[in-house]
Amino acid sequence: MNDPDSEPVAAIVVAAGSGLRLGGTVPKALREIAGESLLRRSVELLIGAGVRAVVVVIPGHQRSQFERALRDVEFPLSLVDGGAERQDSVRAGLAEVESLLPGTDIVLVHDAARPLVPLSVVRAVTDAVSAGAVAAIPVIPIVDSIRLAGGGTSIVVDRTPLRAVQTPQGFRRRELVAAHELVHNGGLHVTDDAAACEAAGHDVVLVAGSRESLKITEAFDLLLAEAIVASRERSGENSLERSTAERSDVEKEERHGA
Repeated sequence: MNDPDSEPVAAIVVAAGSGLRLGGTVPKALREIAGESLLRRSVELLIGAGVRAVVVVIPGHQRSQFERALRDVEFPLSLVDGGAERQDSVRAGLAEVESLLPGTDIVLVHDAARPLVPLSVVRAVTDAVSAGAVAAIPVIPIVDSIRLAGGGTSIVVDRTPLRAVQTPQGFRRRELVAAHELVHNGGLHVTDDAAACEAAGHDVVLVAGSRESLKITEAFDLLLAEAIVASRERSGENSLERSTAERSDVEKEERHGA
């Protein structure tokens, strides 16, 4: 992605969530890991992966806090107000992408709550879209036993074909815009952008994600993220080196159904 001759890529960072489960007195995206906010880390990882512009979708009533958090980012960046639902926020971000980076046809959609994504995961998603996929998403195998509960009982679910979905997710911009218009006009609710593309009839390509791409949801997740950052600093390894080895491990799990 850092090749100046490569197809330009824009990114949308969704940071409009309230973060009620995490608690605290500031928006979740502005909570810090090792002295740096989730939002700032997410924006910087995308810049480091070579995107050309970033649109950050924020809660409009807290705009001043988000502007302060990003005030010294020297990069094509725009803040837009989010909507009532995540899919509304992404639609708002997509509308801004064209004016910020005219003509781009690859867009990444990333959750600010996943601030530690290795660079190679971002590149794997982007490479899949560059190679022709309309939608590409990072996933990891489920490692826990799974039960389906209901009616006072539960049954074991085969975890072998199950995958946990992460971000950033990558798309052809025009197809994603059309997919979101379809679900919006049809009154459909989707949990992520890949589901919107599937509703529009497009296939979704899976690439290997990373266990370091955890989503910050509860206070425990902040502790785990702090430990990951400390481990990276102690080892002196960059995120690309770490994730290359990790992706190999994930691929082995995929082959053996671990």
